[in-house]
Amino acid sequence: MRCSISRFLVGCATFTSCGSHADEMPSLATDRYKISGYLEAYYSKDFNQPASQTRPGFIYSYNKHDSAQINLALIKASLDMDRVRARVGIGSGTYMRANYAAENGYVRNIYEANVGFKLLDRHDVWLDVGVMPSHIGFESAIGAENWTLTRSMMADNSPYFETGARVSYTSPDGKWYVSGVAVNGWQRINRPGGNSTPSLGHQVTYKPHDKLTLNSSSFIGNDKSDQDRQMRYFHNFYAQLALDDNWAVTTGFDIGAEQRLDDRGRYNVWYTPNVIVRYRYSDRLSVSARAEYYRDKQGVIISTRTPDGFNMQGYSVNMDYKLYPSILLRAELKQFISKERFFDTDDNDLSRRSLLATTALAITF
Repeated sequence: MRCSISRFLVGCATFTSCGSHADEMPSLATDRYKISGYLEAYYSKDFNQPASQTRPGFIYSYNKHDSAQINLALIKASLDMDRVRARVGIGSGTYMRANYAAENGYVRNIYEANVGFKLLDRHDVWLDVGVMPSHIGFESAIGAENWTLTRSMMADNSPYFETGARVSYTSPDGKWYVSGVAVNGWQRINRPGGNSTPSLGHQVTYKPHDKLTLNSSSFIGNDKSDQDRQMRYFHNFYAQLALDDNWAVTTGFDIGAEQRLDDRGRYNVWYTPNVIVRYRYSDRLSVSARAEYYRDKQGVIISTRTPDGFNMQGYSVNMDYKLYPSILLRAELKQFISKERFFDTDDNDLSRRSLLATTALAITF
């Protein structure tokens, strides 16, 4: 569930414009209006050979097993003027179906739709309103922007997008980015039924130099009806460090607490640490390794209906190769290890482990 301004990782691919311009407005078409796109196909193999083609419910990206799929097909239009900016993105694929399952009708295909206004002439202060990338986390829904092929448990189980209003400030030297948001809930376009209060959050990103990024983001709100109100408090922290021209590391930690329905003076807590190391062998070839852990004993975010709740380790190795500047070939081997028997197998039994091999081809245009 994730994408924010701070997720543009060191050396990762970004959207490029392919828009043409009209003869009578050459500067507007090239400088202000852009059309871009992203297409990512993948094939994933679960060696447990489960009967279902859908991965367990805590996986929201690349969640289909043993069949070729489109994770995300996206077309995006953007407008950038001195005092106004706008973004519209329409998407499809297994990512959209999994992450927008709670939404109704046409909004299930709205990847992004927002408009922004610059509030001050002499300072970079903006108000943006609409469906926006989440202000939480360092992993994006756009696979080519990330160091690993699949998303972490941390990313898949916190918001990828949000709907509401955001006020942001970027310092003149680009070292500080500060924003505050009022949104409709925990990864929602429409507010939950019977809910009359917005949720709040912040993001502070500090880049003292090109090799280091520090980020703090939060969410505070009730993601249920007013009658069943359970306040949720959540914080995400991550750091990205380029050790040299080849080696880089990203580490993150999420922690959240939600009021108990039977005792609102007590809270259910979940947390997840994550470390990713990347080595760039050349401009075309890079490899990454990830270690992660997710603990949600009371099932606030990931419900298992088991006595010990969700208690999962994850390890993965990843290789990326750029066939062309805009075409990325990726392969990943991932191992999940659960404290309890959690994963379906081909003999209708349950296993503590799940080994998954995934390959993907991503194209930006």
